[in-house]
Amino acid sequence: MPRADELAIVQLFTDMAGIERLAAALFLEQTRRVEDPTLRALFAVFVADEHRHAEAALRLARHYDVHHYRAYTESPSLTAFAGPFVEAIARLSDDVANAYIVAGELLLDIALLRSIDDFVGDATSHAVMERINRDESRHIAVDYHMAEYYASSAYEERLAREPRKTAWEQLAAARTFVAMLYRAQPFVRDMFLVPMEKLDPGSRRMREAFKRLQLLGMKERHSRRPFTRFLRAIQGAFHDPRVRPVLGGVLGRIAGVGPEMLERMYTEAELLRARDMSYAELAEEALRVKSQES
Repeated sequence: MPRADELAIVQLFTDMAGIERLAAALFLEQTRRVEDPTLRALFAVFVADEHRHAEAALRLARHYDVHHYRAYTESPSLTAFAGPFVEAIARLSDDVANAYIVAGELLLDIALLRSIDDFVGDATSHAVMERINRDESRHIAVDYHMAEYYASSAYEERLAREPRKTAWEQLAAARTFVAMLYRAQPFVRDMFLVPMEKLDPGSRRMREAFKRLQLLGMKERHSRRPFTRFLRAIQGAFHDPRVRPVLGGVLGRIAGVGPEMLERMYTEAELLRARDMSYAELAEEALRVKSQES
């Protein structure tokens, strides 16, 4: 590869290893929280999957580091985000952890990984990505299953049985959430948006991934969960012509993405269709998009 491409690809695989380790931390947290023994066993497998993906990414980084132009380390924005992120997920509610898992899996799987693979155009990368894709498909199917559960009355009933958090616990959760949000936008920008400018001009795949996230968040007409209502409120404010010119950039920072990713990626017809579909059907459609994009 040309020097600039080698530098970019080796850095991407180096960062991919860090992102996969974050995913492992999220699944480990879910392993701790779920009550169903089958789900607990599944999440334990997913933790092992993500650690295996991280090792594969590091091996690919070494494989493509042909000329050893420089020493590669994890990007500062990823390192800065990882600590507050893991701490916040441990303190926040289950549905928040799952929302970030779904987001990460879709952004990686629909957009970043296959774009890297296409850009490299190499049999070694393709063989590895094919196996990672197999694992991620299982993850996405379960992610959507959990999203359905967290939107259900059964989950609300479970929360009602749990001890109420103390004021100190609520304050600590809010503090870690704010710290995570502050670090989120640089992380998303450097790990996903900037690389995709090179790998996927026009951001077709990135926009498709965000559309899947938006449709999942809008699946229920009236969300029970505060975090979903929070995200909807941000997007609603962003599309208010009185608010957007003044606070568009701030809302993007709060949401953890660039303002361009707060645009509605779906049509009204797509939204109505998604609301008529089951969560399993939405997952299958996301997996079909993944397959078609290969």
